[in-house]
Parts: sequence; C-alpha cells; structure tokens
Amino acid sequence: MRAHLGDQLVIESPTTGGARRDGEIVGLHHEDGTPPYDVCWSDTDEVTLVFPGPDAHIRHLEHGQPGAARESQTDTGEAAVSPAAPPSGAANPGDIGRRVAAERRRLGVSREETAHRARMSLSYLTYLEERPADPTLAALIGLAGALGTTVAALRGGGIDLPPGQGNALLHPQLRDLGPEECRTLLSTHGVGRVAVSASDGRPAVVPVNYEVIDDAIVFRTAPGSVTAAAADKEVAFEVDHVDDALSQGWSVLAVGPARTVTDPDAVRRFAKDAHTRPWAGGEREMWVSIRPTSLTGRRIISADQ
Repeated sequence: MRAHLGDQLVIESPTTGGARRDGEIVGLHHEDGTPPYDVCWSDTDEVTLVFPGPDAHIRHLEHGQPGAARESQTDTGEAAVSPAAPPSGAANPGDIGRRVAAERRRLGVSREETAHRARMSLSYLTYLEERPADPTLAALIGLAGALGTTVAALRGGGIDLPPGQGNALLHPQLRDLGPEECRTLLSTHGVGRVAVSASDGRPAVVPVNYEVIDDAIVFRTAPGSVTAAAADKEVAFEVDHVDDALSQGWSVLAVGPARTVTDPDAVRRFAKDAHTRPWAGGEREMWVSIRPTSLTGRRIISADQ
C-alpha cells in the first residue's frame, strides 16, 4: 500500500451492510508512501495515526471534481492510486499557496523539486498553489523544510506587522490605473481611509468601513467624531491592497466633496444595503457620502507580467 498526501484512506466495515469509514491522508511517515499515515477522519475531523489493516484501501479523489474517484485494484487486492490531474480552470490560490509559490520562485526551485523535498505529491502541491486550500500542519512542516522557511512565515506569521516589509520585485513596474479599473477596485465594500482636517485644524487619516452605493462612497460615523468633520468639505479617500507574498499591490485615491446624508429614505436604503456594520462598534448612525470628482490609482506588478 502506497499513498500521497491528499489521498483517501477507506476502511471497510467487517460486517455486511455496516458503515465504512474514510478520511484524508494528511501526513506521511515514509518517503515511499507506505504506512503508517496521519488521517483526518471525515466523520470527526480528528487526526490519528493509522496502521491500515487488510480491510483498508487507498482511493484517489481528483482535485476540482468533488466526489469523483478513480480507483483500480491490483492483483494483490490493494487499490492502485492514479496520479492526480492538475486542477482545471484559472488559478485562484489562497494566501498560503501564494506564499509557497513566492518562496519557491525566490529560491529558483521548480514545483517538482519542491514536492520531492517536501515528500508531497506533485498534484497536491499544484492544487495548493493554484486553489484555496487549508494544508495540515504536517504538510506545512514539509514545505517549510523544503523551502528553508518556517511554518509561521507560510501561514503569514507577520500578519500583524505593517505591510510592505517583504523584498521588492526584481523588475517592478508602476502602472497608472484607468477610471474604470479604479471603480472596479473601489466597488462594493471594504475598509478605506478618509483624510480630513480635524476640529483642531490638524490633518487626520482614519480607517472606516465603507460601501459604494449609486457611485458614491458612503460610511457611517458618530456626530462629533474625527470622521464626522469630513462633512461639507472636500476630502480624500484611499483604498489599497498589498500582497507581501508577491511584493505587489495597488492603491486607489478618490477626491471629492463630502456631505451628511439627511434624507430619511436614503438613510434607510443605505442601512438596508450595507454589507457590514462598522467594526469600531457603538452608535454610528450618521451617514457621510463622498461623490468623487477625481479617481486615480496605481498598481505595482512585475515587468515580466
């Protein structure tokens, strides 16, 4: 019996009609994929060390095709595992996958070599780098050792640190964004920063939860707060995103007049359409609307892209 990370271990019931048990193999103890295995059981989500008996076999579930299994029996009665097919469709990696890929490229190590060093199947690493995934501690330990980094770094252990502490790209390119791309990045909702002159005349930049409704940036605040001072003034509002794993990012700057929303129907509609309440909590029922007269943005990418 041989397995790769991500394969499924199935334990058949010894009694006719009895329930079988299955789980994902999340840890290997031998480079050749022979038992024992660390298995995360589907019925309990617990991880246990398993020495499979004669009632067990390996099954491979193809990535991107939930419930679709490929399995064949060898002449010894064991299930032969077919190699995993790379996931189809456009890549959409999670944070850990991006960090793994970034470290691998920084070292100049191929995906095949990384999988070999981590004692991980190439298909599993492909899946991890191209799809949102939640690898186990065993998988992360193997990848950290293969890439000469730490599990904390792959998990984003510096997440509480200010962004932008990673190394700059080898060939960075700063590109201006057009109005439509700026609107797309700004759209819906999130956290942005409003730059205002506080009541004492000093400039202040304050983060707020915002929405985009009818092409206007709207946020809730409390009367007398710093952000309430934005009303009836021209202000700047900035939204950005920094990807430390890839040393890339973008920013959008909106400038325009701000006003307090007093129409009861508009206030009710804003409250109804809001995705979230302000993270700061408290009574924040004063709505401020910014209608941009200027919308600019920039993006840092690799010149090779």
